[in-house]
Amino acid sequence: MLNSLTCFVWKCVSVAFAELLDNGLDEVCNGATFVNIDMLKNKKDGDRMLLIEDNGGGMDPDKLRQCMSLGYSVKSKIADTIGQYGNGFKTSTMRLGADVIVFTRCCGKDGKRPTQSIGLLSYTFLRSTGKEDIVVPMLDYERGGQEWNKMKRVSASDWTRNLETIVQWSPFSSESDLLRQFNQMNDHGTRIIIYNLWEDDQGQLELDFDTDAHDIQIRGVNRDEKNIQMAKQYPNSKHFLTYRHSLRSYASILYLRIPVGFRIILRGKDVEHHNVVNDMMMTQETKYRPHSGADGVPRDSNIVAVVTLGFVKDAKAHIDVQGFNVYHKNRLIKPFWRLWNATGSDGRGVIGVLEANFVEPAHDKQGFERTTVLSRLESRLVQLQKTYWSTYCHKIGYAPRRNPKQIDDGDVSSDYQSRSSPLSKKKTAGSSGKGRSETERHVRMVDKARGNAHMYTKWGDRTKSRAGKGSSSSERSLPIEENASDDEMQTSLPERRANGNSRKEMTANGSSMKDRSLIIWGSKNLGNVDAEQDCASVHITTGSQSKGDDVSKNQYSPANFNSNALEQLKEENQRLRERLKRKEEEILGNLPRDLQYERERCKSLEAKLKEATQKIQELNKEQESLVDLFSEERERRDNEEEILRKKLQDASNTIQELRDKVRTLENMKL
Repeated sequence: MLNSLTCFVWKCVSVAFAELLDNGLDEVCNGATFVNIDMLKNKKDGDRMLLIEDNGGGMDPDKLRQCMSLGYSVKSKIADTIGQYGNGFKTSTMRLGADVIVFTRCCGKDGKRPTQSIGLLSYTFLRSTGKEDIVVPMLDYERGGQEWNKMKRVSASDWTRNLETIVQWSPFSSESDLLRQFNQMNDHGTRIIIYNLWEDDQGQLELDFDTDAHDIQIRGVNRDEKNIQMAKQYPNSKHFLTYRHSLRSYASILYLRIPVGFRIILRGKDVEHHNVVNDMMMTQETKYRPHSGADGVPRDSNIVAVVTLGFVKDAKAHIDVQGFNVYHKNRLIKPFWRLWNATGSDGRGVIGVLEANFVEPAHDKQGFERTTVLSRLESRLVQLQKTYWSTYCHKIGYAPRRNPKQIDDGDVSSDYQSRSSPLSKKKTAGSSGKGRSETERHVRMVDKARGNAHMYTKWGDRTKSRAGKGSSSSERSLPIEENASDDEMQTSLPERRANGNSRKEMTANGSSMKDRSLIIWGSKNLGNVDAEQDCASVHITTGSQSKGDDVSKNQYSPANFNSNALEQLKEENQRLRERLKRKEEEILGNLPRDLQYERERCKSLEAKLKEATQKIQELNKEQESLVDLFSEERERRDNEEEILRKKLQDASNTIQELRDKVRTLENMKL
């Protein structure tokens, strides 16, 4: 039975505190208005002790015995209470210290008189006395008028023996000293004192009372100095960075809702309740309706969990904060539960909150029972986080995580859709006319916002709409090459016909002109391109007249025009190159910083691993030296024991000889 007392001590320190806070919160229905946690000094040896007290309904003698026995719980039958397995008090107190003494006072109910009781659950007492069964000495008092009288459940000798045991193994030296503890409470309440607190491998108390006068912190791997400094720099991420080692931080998010007027007091200062939703920005709410589980457990079809999701307000600093705070019946079960373990920076900054009353917590309240319903919830939460991240991550400085196909199909209008077309050169023939040369310039502007296309024709001082009739020359717009690069210019010589006559290809000596058509160049998939940006295409056609015309007198001669167009294309090309460079810097700007962060983190982990390895080696050496020392000590004791046995044998022989001499002398006298 003694082993069963310690086999349940698996929980972490913060969860042990949470179990004791749960007991105080559950007493709200009995009038509790506060639960207080503080540090006391043991008057016998000066060691530090832990105090947890509340002003709830207290316990009568029978309930106290049930509380201090394993596996008994009444709360499993009471709605809206957290405890249900009956081991929380025992395992939690044993996790924090070796011994606990309980003082409780209860008002008389159902015609019963008020009672007060003292109970001692001492691992030190049980081990020191070699008891195999769990023995819990208790003292009960019943109020009669203004006096508290002893309640002798078995016999007076039994009551006296319990008092002697409690005085010997508790921090109190007499019965009057024990009874003075009741002066700290009114007509009802419970006062728990845990002493002989556990120590770590360095011989220090696991609980740190010195770093913060209004907090209780936990030593060990949970306390990272880097996280403590980051918490000061990023206040909205403070609870994520400190809840593992700070009881004040953990207690502030332990409950989703606090009853009105109820206080959690830690070392003389109230714990301020905190909702993680207040640390979020760009929040969104999603309703999750669980399906019936395959485990046969009936599910209420009306149960709906509201998942609140958002970026932590410090997310723009790109710190690795993420996870879901999952509550069950108002109690935090999984703090910052990290479900999406993506490589790189994906998922950073996204936190969520939900109350999942449709899944059952495990017996240690550090997780949930593995069921089909829980697996479905996990999958859904991962999906929600991925969708939220990929949709909004670019708003906090990360590169967009979007499917290029979705960008092309969803963000680009039909006017921007490119069609592949081979670029070919075809011969053209000059057309017979009235002897006058003409040059036309067509500029096609595509307005994405309005979805309208217009063709403007410039000829001297006159302009015409594309929709207008009587165009002076026929034109053909060229499709955009689908695989064209961001700064590539494409040219082609399309086949053109006018008045049924073909144009001849321009020869090397310049006897005929070559018809040129310059198609647009485009910037495609440049990353995060503004949705309101316009796309323009330039379509230039040149025509030739009969040989008798003087084209040099026209300001729109092909040579001058081609030179100007080429200069414009070069300038536009340069602008596109610069824009592409800026976009690349914007997209890749955060990656070196993330890479540097991961490198530093890797170095930190390697240093910790090296330190741990070195520590293990030192411990192994220390263990070997202790083994050698114990072996030498055992050998020395064996030798001393052998010497003492010989001396004892010699003394026995001497005594026997003396007895024989005495008998001989007596016989001689006779």
